[in-house]
Amino acid sequence: MFELNGKTALVTGATRGIGEASARALDSAGARVILSGRTTNDLIRVASELKNEPVILEVDLSPRGAGSRHAEQVLEVTQGEGVNIIVNNAGIPMRRSPEALSEEDFDLVFSINVRSLLMLSIGLAEPMKRRGEGSIVNISSVASLRGPLGRVAYAGTKGAVDAMTRALATDWGNWGIRVNSICPGLIATAIWERDRNNSPGLIERMENNVALKRWGFGDDIADVVLFFASDASRYVTGEVIAVDGGMAHVGSAPRE
Repeated sequence: MFELNGKTALVTGATRGIGEASARALDSAGARVILSGRTTNDLIRVASELKNEPVILEVDLSPRGAGSRHAEQVLEVTQGEGVNIIVNNAGIPMRRSPEALSEEDFDLVFSINVRSLLMLSIGLAEPMKRRGEGSIVNISSVASLRGPLGRVAYAGTKGAVDAMTRALATDWGNWGIRVNSICPGLIATAIWERDRNNSPGLIERMENNVALKRWGFGDDIADVVLFFASDASRYVTGEVIAVDGGMAHVGSAPRE
């Protein structure tokens, strides 16, 4: 059901965290993975542990036109065949109060989290249409489902991703292209590493906001990426699913 033999997947932001875990999961299921990201050494590290002839593409998705140019890179390395699966994971966090937010901050976070994601997907859609199948998995955030403090621009980008997920699912459903979104919650990635190591009590305080009383890890998200990438979700499109231990939609009982 989760077999991806003969498929090719692109994972953006594949150098660490959710992107790295997703690349490993897709490779383990048989897919050839194209790893893209900004740090060549990390791309090489991840690729060295994959078995299905991975491809490395160094890219910065912040400049105008970067998403479209990256699509052209992918088409070039696949000899025009494109990919069967896109995992749009590349993104940046931004913590700013509304009063501290500048237009430059706003433009930066939207350029990577929204504009490049959309233009990359559009640039790679045509081969999917020709084949009559494809799966696009957008990595959003629980910030799109809640009102996080001090993250108005970041939350806006993730709300946009979820809205575009539903719209693209409508636009491309005729061609068998499925588009779904995953909203990770509290995930122990490199973004949190310094705070987790240097802020006494932080881990426990944050866990208290989660119904399942634990942080998530990259593998928790990667397993859902694999579900959306595979035929296990063949009749699922336009869905936005929270993978957050219950953080967004249910309460959190006190520890006993």
